Amino acid sequence: MTETVVIIGGGQAGAQAAVSLRQEGFEGRVVLIGDEPVLPYQRPPLSKTYLAGELARERLFIKPAAFYEKVNIEHMLGETVSAIDPSEQLITLASEQTLHYDHLILATGGRVRTMPCPGADHPSVNYLRTLADVEAMQDKFTEGTRLVVIGGGYIGLETAAVAVKHGLKVTLLVARPTPLGRVTSPEVGNFFRDVHRQAGVTLCCNTGVESIEDDTGDGKVAAVVTDSGYRVLADIVVVGIGLLPNVELAESAGVVCDNGIVVDEYGRTSVDNIYAAGDCANHPNPIYQRRLRLESVQNAVDQGKTVAATICGKDKPYAQVPWFWSDQYDLKLQTAGINSGYDQAIVRGDIASRSFAVFYLLEGRLLAVDAINRPAEFVVARNILSKGLAVNAERLQDESIPAKALAAVPDAIESKTVSTETSDPAEATPSGVKVA
Repeated sequence: MTETVVIIGGGQAGAQAAVSLRQEGFEGRVVLIGDEPVLPYQRPPLSKTYLAGELARERLFIKPAAFYEKVNIEHMLGETVSAIDPSEQLITLASEQTLHYDHLILATGGRVRTMPCPGADHPSVNYLRTLADVEAMQDKFTEGTRLVVIGGGYIGLETAAVAVKHGLKVTLLVARPTPLGRVTSPEVGNFFRDVHRQAGVTLCCNTGVESIEDDTGDGKVAAVVTDSGYRVLADIVVVGIGLLPNVELAESAGVVCDNGIVVDEYGRTSVDNIYAAGDCANHPNPIYQRRLRLESVQNAVDQGKTVAATICGKDKPYAQVPWFWSDQYDLKLQTAGINSGYDQAIVRGDIASRSFAVFYLLEGRLLAVDAINRPAEFVVARNILSKGLAVNAERLQDESIPAKALAAVPDAIESKTVSTETSDPAEATPSGVKVA
């Protein structure tokens, strides 16, 4: 009897799971359901090259339509799932159509966190999550337009960089003392603060938003009012304040959720024959000895592969070093690992040169690295983390030692776990971070 795998979610994780099922030899029916009316596409370029008009639309798509047809992957576009019945192994679409599954993959991703203030629902207030979001904004990115960006994460910074390059008058409002304050160190946050200011962005830290005012004359946004009462004049507003995992469908089916859909190392949920992958999945990470919910392409791809292998009876536990990236101006920030709980930050290189790396250690063991225009340090850090090698702080900051030699520490010891226990699993989970 031919088995059917239904995948709910047409993002990176869902697409990868579908492709990997065929690569692992699955010969049954594969149905990919996405709520957007387009084929699965890459999200990282949305806030960078695609927003800037430097990338053709067709290059966003993960695979062309001909590929899915060739490998017999069915896709249902612009469809939403209203219910899951685990006892009957049925899903119900919003159109009331039902579909049987033998295996169900939840790759439901996340949705943008909205502003909890008056005026946040104004038509000129934009969020940047989908292809449609970007295409609705592109014609507004014209020289002289006053743009207010709310949020100092990667989405906010990348949007600001694109906008100021196109001649917009950009104000960036950051709630924390520095940009990237939730995911990086003060050294890196201060660096990017200065970079954006030097590029012409008016960047305000420690600044919250009280309301968004409407211009009663023409229906356009007039200003963003800060928590200090200051009015920032605006023609368009872009909000990037994080992501919420889409877990409601899973919860309604009795699947255990806690800061995402709880899965084991093989992508299995608490309900038989239901799996989860990507931004919505909370998985155990053996390297950090804790659960993580990661919002990154790397995580989505690797988890999609893991779930596909599990369904095919080829258990391949997920045990990857998290990694992320962001492009801003002429800078490429590459991050390996999670720096939550570090007690030492070691700078390698000269920050003023715009080429340096910051290594984060806990009790002498490497947790993570932020590498700005330093690809060699990024690569070696991933190697150190994946193998659990010991490091020497003095060697890390000594640039006379080649980056590739930093892992070759004579007294290196094997210990593939780093305990970074925290009371809040979300603390170590970068939000809106882009990954290569």
